[in-house]
Formats: sequence, C-alpha cells, structure tokens
Amino acid sequence: MTPPSIDRRRSPKGEGLTEAYNPFMERYRIVKDVGLYYVTFTVVEWLPVFIDEAACKIITDSLNYCIQNKHLGVNAYVIMPTHLHAVLFDVDFEAERLKHTLDDMRKFTGRQLLEYSAGHLPKSFMEVFRQLAGKDRQHRFWQATQHPIGIFSAGFWKQKMDYLHNNPCRKGLVLRPEDWRFSSALFWSTQEKNDVQLSDVGWE
Repeated sequence: MTPPSIDRRRSPKGEGLTEAYNPFMERYRIVKDVGLYYVTFTVVEWLPVFIDEAACKIITDSLNYCIQNKHLGVNAYVIMPTHLHAVLFDVDFEAERLKHTLDDMRKFTGRQLLEYSAGHLPKSFMEVFRQLAGKDRQHRFWQATQHPIGIFSAGFWKQKMDYLHNNPCRKGLVLRPEDWRFSSALFWSTQEKNDVQLSDVGWE
C-alpha cells in the first residue's frame, strides 16, 4: 500500500546494542507494498551528539545526497540531541532499494559522526562507542535498530508528524515546533527554506 499522490517536488532548499544489525530480528521492517515509513535512528546509550550545527549537518547533507542520488523522498524529520526521526519513502516505492539506502546512510553517517565525536566531544563518548562495538567493528555509533513503522493512513501519518515536530517542545528545548532549526516543522508551516529537500505526500 502506498500513500496517495506523492508529490516529488522539492523545497528550495535505551540502550546500546552490541550485536550486528539483523533486519529479521526487527518487529517492524521495510516490506513490499508499504510505501511510507516513520523511522528512528538513535545514538548508542542515548549519547547527546547532536548539540551543534556541524553534527546535524552530517545528517541533513546525507539525507540530501540520498534524495538526489538514491531515490529517497523525505516528508518530515527532526534531529534531537540523542536521536532523529523521519517520515520517508523510496520515490518508486522499491522496498529493497529503500532498505539499502537507509543501511548505506546509517553506515556513512556513523563513520562521519564517529570522526566528528573524536574531534569535538569528550573522550568518554569514544570509549562508549568502542565498548559497544561488538565483534564486527571497532566502534558502534547507532543503536542496531531502525524501527521502521509503516504508515497506512492519513490519520496515522498526521499523528506521527505531530509527534515528530513537537518533540523539541516536549523536551523543553523550544516553545514552538517551528523554532527548532533541524526540523521540517517551519517548512510545512511557512514553506520557508529548509536544510533538507522535502516532499509532500498528498495528505493533510
């Protein structure tokens, strides 16, 4: 099932896990016949890495690269200090390609953010990344799960959009969703330029 009339026009501009990621261990997965997903990427041990522009730009730049080169559509997102949420899809609704796109993005941003952390954050952060690496790598940045949740209805989509955009307010970081820099809230409220090229999904 796919959301109605995807508009591909762009805007102007818990716990640390040590096992290797296995999508078959997920309760929620990217599967055929589901077009739109709500996903969450979380830093191991919920470490607050996204506390300045440079770290957040690693995410937004990677999203834009995937939009321009890997057929990714991004409808909404928010980057919190310890994690990020996004509503996204493959523009041709190719489930396998979307899996690979998100896997590649996690690997790339994980490497970039490890480098950033080594140069800008307390040494204790890198110690945690090493301790939770497991046998398949030297460091682990992201928790193992992506927790992709399929979105089947306009009502559920609206619920996820509201939850995502209001996250900074619930945490006491801003008074209005539109005041949080690394979020799609301001764009969908005013169409003002955003860090990520966003796509409508035809629901209101």
